[in-house]
Amino acid sequence: MSCPNFLTKLFYFLTFFILITSCGPDFEEHKVSLDSYEIEDGFSIEVVASEPLLRAPVAMDFDTKGRIWVVEMTDFMKNLDGTGESDATGSIKILEDLDKDGVADHAKTFLDSLAMPRALALVYGGLLYAEPPNLWFLEVKGDSPGKKTLVDSLFAVSGNPEHQPNGLRMNLDNWIYNAKSNFRYRLKDGEWLKEPTSFRGQWGISHDNFGRLYFNTNSRQLLGDYILPNRLIRNHYYIPKTGINQRLTKDERVYPLQPVPVNRGYEAGILDKDSLQLEVTAACGPLVYRGAAFPAGYKQNVFVCVPEANLIKRNILTFYGDSTSAKQAWEGKEFLASLDEGFRPVSLYNGPDGSLYIVDMHRGVIQHYAFLSPYLKRKSKETHLDTIIDFGRILKVSHRPSKSGGRINIEGLTGRQLVKLLSDSNGWIRDRAQQVIVQNKLTKTIPDLKKLALNPKLDLAQVHALYSLEGLEALTPDLLIEVARNSDADVAAHALVLLENFVSEEYASRVQKLISELKQRNDISLDLYLSSTVGTWAQFSQKLFFPFIIEFYGKYKGRQIFVDAILSGVGGTEEALLRDLKQSSEKDLEGLIAGLNDILKRKSEDRPSNIFVAQTAREDGRTAGAKLFRQICASCHGPSGDGTDGLAPSLVHSRYVSKPMERLGLIILHGLKGPMIVDGKEIGDNWVMPALGNNKSLTNSDIANIMAYVSNAFSVSPQGISPDKIEELRSKTPTRGGEYTRIELDSIYPSIK
Repeated sequence: MSCPNFLTKLFYFLTFFILITSCGPDFEEHKVSLDSYEIEDGFSIEVVASEPLLRAPVAMDFDTKGRIWVVEMTDFMKNLDGTGESDATGSIKILEDLDKDGVADHAKTFLDSLAMPRALALVYGGLLYAEPPNLWFLEVKGDSPGKKTLVDSLFAVSGNPEHQPNGLRMNLDNWIYNAKSNFRYRLKDGEWLKEPTSFRGQWGISHDNFGRLYFNTNSRQLLGDYILPNRLIRNHYYIPKTGINQRLTKDERVYPLQPVPVNRGYEAGILDKDSLQLEVTAACGPLVYRGAAFPAGYKQNVFVCVPEANLIKRNILTFYGDSTSAKQAWEGKEFLASLDEGFRPVSLYNGPDGSLYIVDMHRGVIQHYAFLSPYLKRKSKETHLDTIIDFGRILKVSHRPSKSGGRINIEGLTGRQLVKLLSDSNGWIRDRAQQVIVQNKLTKTIPDLKKLALNPKLDLAQVHALYSLEGLEALTPDLLIEVARNSDADVAAHALVLLENFVSEEYASRVQKLISELKQRNDISLDLYLSSTVGTWAQFSQKLFFPFIIEFYGKYKGRQIFVDAILSGVGGTEEALLRDLKQSSEKDLEGLIAGLNDILKRKSEDRPSNIFVAQTAREDGRTAGAKLFRQICASCHGPSGDGTDGLAPSLVHSRYVSKPMERLGLIILHGLKGPMIVDGKEIGDNWVMPALGNNKSLTNSDIANIMAYVSNAFSVSPQGISPDKIEELRSKTPTRGGEYTRIELDSIYPSIK
């Protein structure tokens, strides 16, 4: 070997070595201190991703490789005026941990230039994501976008993200559900399906092992359905009185570690004597913990984000068969709380490793400008919360004694391996295995799925196997009848629901015998589903199934959910059932009779339930008013309502935006000319507020919305007014024509000082 040849080889080797070792992470891992975070004993919290890899994250999902995909809503409240919402700087990123130390060190931008994106789901081998007003589906080729399909052009109205559909959580039944929405979605045979469902919550949605849904609103930390989705709304002309959208706990107390600025913190009952927040005001992102890495007492606990107070709550569920309740785990403390004012948990996730994952938006101001009170605006500026804008974190909560073994990669598993995972103790693994079986149409798994569905020792796996078969269109009535007959109440309930796909005269007598057997168990949960299905089967044999209706109603008399279940299942046989009830020897059937009469009345008037006529969510009035204010009023009064010297007065705490709202209505409709009283001084001799009542493009609702926003944003006591009242005020013109004067308005409303 010659020396030159050796040196040449050595040069190439060193060059290759330098190239390989230089392919490190795109960013140095940012060290984030969590010293100010207090978590329940026995648990640990760690950072798995942080700025500068991501900013303002609001939602995430795991792919089959265990990587995190995250939505960034960077346009939200970049300043106290909320300007720049339409800048389209949002994105969806893939976070990776290349050095395998548990902390993300690499971020790939999958999509960028998104305007206020809010949700995503990795389903059907692609990416489903929401960018108002649209819901999109993108095929994923490697880590690059493929074919793009518009799923729904009316997914959400543009405007306030606090009141737009979000969530995109696939349930056990193969349907994708959302919060702040009454629609669900599914891809089947290459076609996207959109169906009405119950309206649920505000931000975030989750499901338990049975398939019931959980959600919340800002001021009610936990709501839920007592029953599987859509069971109580199958009759389009019946509106259930209970069972769905139920408040699971009235305990809204929070236990923050420090005083924090809260919207309308000046009102009684918001803060205690130490300025600590008393109850939730921005609850969001509920999660039913379905992992297997926490102690047994945490199984199906519901964790709730309370970002305004920098904490996460823990609730314990109790199931009663026909209802559910929740109780906060402790009084006086929270599962997780922080002294970090930037800690803004907005959504929670079960992980493939059994841990609980927290999306921390880590933004100072999280109240949308349309709802931002003058009080919170001032407090946020004083405490410099408005400067916390370029941050974002994903945190992981683990139980210290447990060994999760790291993230589980289920990419490339065989059909048989996926079927085995349907028995896994981790709900995330079971869910994703089911989804992959269905999306890849793994029909070779059908024999194994049927065998698993018939195994009563694996109840959770049975349910997943049933819906895997449903997704593969491989269910049969024989299988479902056998499963219902030989399984526990929860599995039998699912089998009864799925049997309705085969409602016909052919199977009526067999199902009648099955119901006769199952009701002998005397199980309230199973009886609820039996009650909900008998009316559906009565379409083909009233003689066989009407007696069950009377029997279940009598057995559970006084329980409204059974009335709702029965009447929801009755479709097309209302008149016949009503005749039977009136001729029955049974007494006290008034509840059913009244419900049937109501259904028939609504049918005759063609008045179906609202969820079957709504096309999309309505924009909140204050959000619509904020847009109009900026278009019409801000040029004079300023975007923040602070006024313009020599042109228009400040609206902040102005007596002109205080009650009675009729006064403000007259000013907006007919105008106002100076001088005016501002801060106790008479100024603006030549000021003129032009009348908007002559603008034919502005409806009564538009003006009511402007007033709702102005009152909310600039007064200490927000008030509203109806469009009908606006119409009434249009005729109350000034006596001398032109605009109103302060003196004339004071003569009409002398109580205003």
